[in-house]
Amino acid sequence: MSTKLFEDIIFGPIRSRRLGISLGVNLLPTYGKVCSFDCIYCECGYNSERRGDKTLHTRAQVREALQQRLSTMKEAGEELNVITFAGNGEPTLNPEFEEIISDTIELRNTYYPEVKISVLSNGTRVTDDSVFRALKIVDNNILKLDSAIDKTFKLINTPNISTLTARQHIEGLKRFNGDFTLQTMFLRGTHNGEKIDNTTNEELSAWFEAVKELNPKMIMIYTIDRDTPEKDLEKVSLQELNTIASELEKLGFKVSVSG
Repeated sequence: MSTKLFEDIIFGPIRSRRLGISLGVNLLPTYGKVCSFDCIYCECGYNSERRGDKTLHTRAQVREALQQRLSTMKEAGEELNVITFAGNGEPTLNPEFEEIISDTIELRNTYYPEVKISVLSNGTRVTDDSVFRALKIVDNNILKLDSAIDKTFKLINTPNISTLTARQHIEGLKRFNGDFTLQTMFLRGTHNGEKIDNTTNEELSAWFEAVKELNPKMIMIYTIDRDTPEKDLEKVSLQELNTIASELEKLGFKVSVSG
């Protein structure tokens, strides 16, 4: 399938299924991808296909680009709900991530004080103190857990550190004591000859136990909406997602569903 890269530091605004009118920030290369996961559903493609330029955007470049865009939007009276760190890989891999978040809060307060700041992260760097501090001060700290079963976790997310387990990943997320939003992609299909389905009874049972252990303030569940590098993947129906959401709501969780 056709996948894409984000071709600038600032992109959008776009209408996000989960966040509203979102102005994107890409801290990663413009013509390449840098990520600590290699997810089979990533709209940016596989890491190996997106080698390109690996130069990361600097703090100064990001601040200048964001200030210019926010100023222009404000003058034009454009609506904005959220500034979202996403882009071509894992945003927390940028070594100036904490400083960039501080700059963003300052610029947000100047131009759009009512707007939220979100970070879409796979959560692999939450054990780094600088990353942890930065994620603690954004409005929406959105972290990923696609499976609590090790084999499926590795098939779907393919962590660069091959020894990383689902349990280790969950332990890292526990550092936030529930003060984060959990996001989970539900899907089915095959990859490298292996069947994948994180909606089976076994998968959901393990995932529900992890959710209860993590106790996030919000849960976002969703399914495939864009092109993926693995062609043999299938969407999960909205009905199934709503059934999962209903079970979560019975447990007292706040849930957002995107089909």
